[in-house]
Amino acid sequence: SLTPEESLETTRIYSAVGRLPAQQSLVLQRPFRSPHHTISEAGLVGGGSTPTPGEISLAHNGLLFLDELPEFNRRTLEVLRQPLEENCVTISRAMGSVTFPARLMLVAAMNPCPCGFRGDPKRQCNCNPMQIERYLSRISGPLLDRIDIHIEVPPVPFRELSDKTSGTNSQAMREKVIEARERQTRRFRDDPASSANGKMTPKQIRTHCKLDPDAESLLKAAMEGMGLSARAHDKILRVSRTIADLAGCDEIASEHLTEAINYRTLDRTYWQA
Repeated sequence: SLTPEESLETTRIYSAVGRLPAQQSLVLQRPFRSPHHTISEAGLVGGGSTPTPGEISLAHNGLLFLDELPEFNRRTLEVLRQPLEENCVTISRAMGSVTFPARLMLVAAMNPCPCGFRGDPKRQCNCNPMQIERYLSRISGPLLDRIDIHIEVPPVPFRELSDKTSGTNSQAMREKVIEARERQTRRFRDDPASSANGKMTPKQIRTHCKLDPDAESLLKAAMEGMGLSARAHDKILRVSRTIADLAGCDEIASEHLTEAINYRTLDRTYWQA
C-alpha cells in the first residue's frame, strides 16, 4: 500500500483527471496501468490545450505495464525516456509548461519476433530476417538502456507448471521483498535524496555500492567486453545492491554483481545479433 505522502501525491493526480475511485477520497493502493499499444503520445504522457496527466503520471508511485512493446508506435515509446530518467514529465504549451510527477516502475513484455517462435526449440519461426529487424527496431537503444533488468523467459514445460512443490511461493517472496525494502528505508533514513536503491544518485552509489577488488575487476571486464554505457554501469550497481539486500547481505559480493550483469545481456543477444 502507499505511504501517506505517496497517497496524497497520487490522489492529486487522479483528482486532476476526475478518476478518483467511487466513494473514496484517497488513492490507497499503488496504481497499476496497462494502456493498449494503440495509445497516442498525448494519452501516454498527457496533453490537451489545458495539459492533463497521461498514463505515465497515472502510474506515479505504481506500475506501468506495456504488453507487446514493439507493437507501440516508436515515437510514442520514445517519450518514456525523460520520465524514466527524471521521474517527471513536462508538457510545454504556448502559455507555458506544466510538470507532472512520474515516479513509476516500468514493466514491459514482448515476443522475440512477430510470430513469437524465434529460438523456440519445438516450433519453427516463420519470420524472415527483415521482418525480425523491423520488429525489433521499434525499440531504440537509448530506451533499452533505461530499463534496469532484461530477462528472456523460455517456454515452461507442463510438468513445471503443475509442480506445486518447487520454487519460492509468493508469500515467502513477499516477505523477502518487505525485508529488503525495510533495509533500504534504514539506509536512506538520513538522506532525503533517495528512498530506494533504484533512485540512488551517483554520489549515493559511490557510498552504498562499494565493491571489493575482485568485483571491481568483474565489472570492468563486463563494461569493456559488452560495450556498456555509463548509465548501464550505474544501473548494474543499483541492481546489485538490491540483489544483496534480498539475500540479507550488507556488502555486494561478486555473485550479486554477476547476476546483475546477466540482466543486461538480452539486448546484446537480440539487438546486436
